[in-house]
Amino acid sequence: MAAFALRQTTHAEVNPNETRDTLFLLGGLSLILFGAGLVVTNPAVRKLLGGVNAGSLLQAAVPDLERYMKLRSM
Repeated sequence: MAAFALRQTTHAEVNPNETRDTLFLLGGLSLILFGAGLVVTNPAVRKLLGGVNAGSLLQAAVPDLERYMKLRSM
């Protein structure tokens, strides 16, 4: 995929900086996903996350999010 994207930079209508930035973005996203997978597969982390109730965390965050959106719209 990277070779295909780099090969397209020879065309006049494609900006080489834009292609490079896209490759950096996709590479960074893949590293984030890989790192998150490594963290979650750790047994100690899985034990800690096992006791966390995601639903209650989301319910607690909703009022704060609504308050933030009101402040932002002002």
